[in-house]
Amino acid sequence: MVPSRSLSSLLALPALAFLSLSASALPHARTASSTAGLKLAVRTNTYGIKNIAAADRARVETLQAGGSSSVDITNTGVIYTADIGVGSPATSYTFLLDTGSSNTWIGTNKAYQKSGSSYDTGNTFASKVGYGDEKNPKYASGEEYLDYVTLNSDVIIYNQSIGVATSDPGMGNVDGLLGLGPVDLTQDTVSNTYEVPTVTDNLYTQKTISSEVLGVFFAPASSDDSGGELTFGGYDASKITGDINYVSITSTSPANMYWGIDQSISYGDTIILAETAGIVDTGTTFIFIASDAFDKYQSATGGTLDESTGLLKISSDQYDQLKSLYFTIGGVTYELTPNAQIWPRSLNSAINGTTDGIYLIVADNGSPSGSGLDFINGYCFLERFYSVYDTTNSRVGLATTEYTDATTN
Repeated sequence: MVPSRSLSSLLALPALAFLSLSASALPHARTASSTAGLKLAVRTNTYGIKNIAAADRARVETLQAGGSSSVDITNTGVIYTADIGVGSPATSYTFLLDTGSSNTWIGTNKAYQKSGSSYDTGNTFASKVGYGDEKNPKYASGEEYLDYVTLNSDVIIYNQSIGVATSDPGMGNVDGLLGLGPVDLTQDTVSNTYEVPTVTDNLYTQKTISSEVLGVFFAPASSDDSGGELTFGGYDASKITGDINYVSITSTSPANMYWGIDQSISYGDTIILAETAGIVDTGTTFIFIASDAFDKYQSATGGTLDESTGLLKISSDQYDQLKSLYFTIGGVTYELTPNAQIWPRSLNSAINGTTDGIYLIVADNGSPSGSGLDFINGYCFLERFYSVYDTTNSRVGLATTEYTDATTN
């Protein structure tokens, strides 16, 4: 899920390739041996008028409670979107991408266009994801339709559940949300329905993909090739520089409701968070860790809390002394370099920072370890590592990329 901000305050970066969709021709379903790719566009907040860390932290609290998550879109530093077709002929909509929720729905920014493929189920839907001000979120609700969803010129999903909002959830210029989380998160979201098949579920059952797997690639927003890619049915081997290493979904609640894993974190040679449960999430901007671990991290780095950004700020001399963070997951250690621990300085305005400020992207989740969700590896982690979400085998995979050791921040 994405933290908060009015999408009218987003600026699409110029180097991105948006997904091109045909509005007139229906794609042909692929064989089950293939994968389906979807190009992503990255957008960044150009106003930087709110505290993104605070909005992220409010979301952490709702996830820890196992409840719905409030997302203040006006506050997101970076988000990823995709242009996707709905209907036959297809109408293109811009969707937010979220591994922390699982329903797919269209808001009121761009009206749902009924076509020959649209079927009104007579059911109602109510999203569990709130938008707008994190203290007073608005929730999308309305009718459920089944319709065709066009991911690219070759791949279509038939009879996908689409929530059509009749109340404005405050999503600005983005049209809807593409839910990429576990199917369990759809429970109690549609009337007369226990669970709603996700887009990944339907691609698999309709034999477009041979395994219920999603690969996610993000290039850092500060890189020359900023953007991203979803791969349904597998992963893109051209995006990784090592093996995919898998770990089973944690058994610890509430992290096991999401893409939850067990991991430990060390700063240099010092363990700051013993092995515990948390989640991997495309919609959280920063990396959040339990308060006791954060205190150790702050002490080790010498960072001071910056009121404007809600993040730790360090000096140039402290940056020169910064050590790597090591995330140990399933017996494999992933190094987050000093450069990967700071927000891209060229994008400081997006988080309400000063031009020459150096801000750490590791933040306090607001509760001590032992909550059952003691960390969130958000976008700032995932731009350095390729991630794989494997529903078939209930596991998450990670691999290094060309950006793992990049110094672009």
